[in-house]
Amino acid sequence: MKLHDPRMVIDSHCHIYPDEVAAKAVASIETFYGELPERHPDGSVRTLIRTGSACGIGHYIVHSVAVLPRHVKNVNHFIARQADSHPDLFTGLGSLHPDSETLEADFNELYALGLKGVKLHPDTQRFKADDPKAMRIYEMCESSGLPVCVHTGDSRYDYSNPGRIVNVLKQFPNLKFIGAHFGGWSVWEEARRLLPDFPNLVVDTSSSSYWLKKEKFLEMIRAYGSERVMFGTDYPFWTQKPEIDFLRSLDLDEKETEDIFWRTCTRLYGLPFEGSSTEPDEGSGGLL
Repeated sequence: MKLHDPRMVIDSHCHIYPDEVAAKAVASIETFYGELPERHPDGSVRTLIRTGSACGIGHYIVHSVAVLPRHVKNVNHFIARQADSHPDLFTGLGSLHPDSETLEADFNELYALGLKGVKLHPDTQRFKADDPKAMRIYEMCESSGLPVCVHTGDSRYDYSNPGRIVNVLKQFPNLKFIGAHFGGWSVWEEARRLLPDFPNLVVDTSSSSYWLKKEKFLEMIRAYGSERVMFGTDYPFWTQKPEIDFLRSLDLDEKETEDIFWRTCTRLYGLPFEGSSTEPDEGSGGLL
């Protein structure tokens, strides 16, 4: 399927796990968030591809989170192997942990593995998004041109809420920052009030449709503008087809729909798909 085909969908937010730990990983995330309203896929690569292809998803941004510093190497090598094994389907993001004693070496290895960005989850990794130790990660990503995808928002905590994201965006105006869950899971109104004026911020739609009514979901898209919004499912915590159907049910025009389903993502990651006018962004070198 060519990228300019209007049926084309890129899922910009997918967690994947090795088969031997997938069930445990999915269960641990459900414990963190509380009971979710549907049965989940198993978090495996084969299930992601099978269920995604059945509903028109042709490419996936895949990642996992290094909950502890000692997990960084294993996570990054797993994601890199999957991206290398599925080059037409997967773009891989690595993970870093700000408490790592080898942070710069971790970043350099992530870059050398060919991973195309960094995934952080302040709420499960237990650091404040604007903590000085996290700022070093943003500095490395900004200088290398790698996007950083950050879980943003949680009304129960204050690790990644929009006020902290504002501090990051002010300090790193050239950082390609992806605010997952419209920039503020469970604190969407705060995100809508504080974040849309930062031009280097892109958001994804993941883990939002269950809580937001259609009119509020549409308001969030229009607050940022479709050219700064990417479709994401948060696989395996939500099944893909209902998320696609929900987005298609909104009062979006053709440009907005294509922006969200594929154009914003290809521009951000420089994905060289047929039908895209975007050339890959090689950044400034990456090694520090």
